[in-house]
Amino acid sequence: MRVAFVGKGGSGKTTLSSLFARHTARQGDPVVAVDADINQHLGMVLGLAPADLPEPLGAHLPEIKDYLRGDNPRVASAASMVKTTPPGRGSRLVTLDDPYFSARHAVPVQGMRLMVTGPFSEDDLGVACYHSKVGAVELFLNHLVDGPDEYVVVDMTAGGDSFASGLFTRFDMTFLVAEPTRQGVAVYRQYRDHARDFDVPIAVVGNKVHSAADVAFLREQVGDDLLVCLEHSPAIRAMEQGRGFTLDDLEPAGRAALSVLLARVRAQEKDWAKFGRQTAEFHTRNARAWANRATGEDLLHQIDPGFVYGERPAVVA
Repeated sequence: MRVAFVGKGGSGKTTLSSLFARHTARQGDPVVAVDADINQHLGMVLGLAPADLPEPLGAHLPEIKDYLRGDNPRVASAASMVKTTPPGRGSRLVTLDDPYFSARHAVPVQGMRLMVTGPFSEDDLGVACYHSKVGAVELFLNHLVDGPDEYVVVDMTAGGDSFASGLFTRFDMTFLVAEPTRQGVAVYRQYRDHARDFDVPIAVVGNKVHSAADVAFLREQVGDDLLVCLEHSPAIRAMEQGRGFTLDDLEPAGRAALSVLLARVRAQEKDWAKFGRQTAEFHTRNARAWANRATGEDLLHQIDPGFVYGERPAVVA
């Protein structure tokens, strides 16, 4: 299952995605956490020093493209791959323990593996956008065949940035972290309205809640989409300040909230057919809007109508 944490900047989505990933890994399930936020803080919240972070995906995009295209005859070269390029027969499909990504772009931490897109560097200023780095995450998810009780947890960019491509449809469950404020609710409404026509499951996680009035405000604003609320937590504040932290330090209400989130994800059905339809739809949109012009090719040819989504890659002895 693929899980996204989205929300307004400063809402606490990085903290909550780190806690959820820790909680899920603690159940013994394989977890890959991905920092896809322009503010690269997920590794820090998980306890890693900057020197211990993995090689960023965004810095190796041509290499990643070449790896994923495999022997797909519909994709002529890495240069003709864009962030929405779908897999096809001959593409290299990956699992959570794929040796390339595990060895080159992931590090173990807190019972899981962490991958990062990498920061927006000084060289990028004025000449690039962060979506080019996040494109590596989208390609990874397009070519990923995740099995039962396997989890990818992605800390997303703030606000509605993921709507610049089909990335927002790459998840089985999206948790929108909202503070009990008008700004927090406004981001929820933006996300809900953009995702409405694409059958994207969204649940709201109320965060930084101090009172019953805060809960009532969120319930009034988002209705049944409100799944659970997390109260102000001294343990989480200590973690954010860099002091020692384990899940056992989290207050009982916080641990119960994480269990509610995991139960919601486990109750969500995987829909490979929808995933495939939306992969083709957004690749078509991107090809016609800019990618055909940018590459000088008709990228609609990359869509393989005979490809079946969800089939696990063969294990080579």
